[in-house]
Amino acid sequence: MGKSSAERPLKDNEAMAYSRHIRTSARKLNLVAESIRGLPCERALAQLTFSKRRIAIEVKKVLESAIANAENNHQLDVDRLVVSEATVGRSLVMKRWKARARGRVGRIEKPFSNLRVIVREREETA
Repeated sequence: MGKSSAERPLKDNEAMAYSRHIRTSARKLNLVAESIRGLPCERALAQLTFSKRRIAIEVKKVLESAIANAENNHQLDVDRLVVSEATVGRSLVMKRWKARARGRVGRIEKPFSNLRVIVREREETA
């Protein structure tokens, strides 16, 4: 019995990796994701390796996972992979309180984000 398998949401020449609850705000994560969109995967990995931003380490892990998914699950050529999409979304927000003067309270928000990276195998150019 069981459920019928769902259609694959991606094309045959694409692979995806998704990471949830990355401990940074979506605005900061999007700055790093913006720097790798459209780049070949080798250049994107080099860009993330030498980035000064703390969150670039997490983005690099997700990109490496997408490359591994492309190679192992979808038999795509690693040398021809390009980062076609790197989308960022908001996740949960932890709310904390900090005591302030005269009995007041200061609200501290600790946001989390989601990251989805899609790599695509580019066509042969003759």
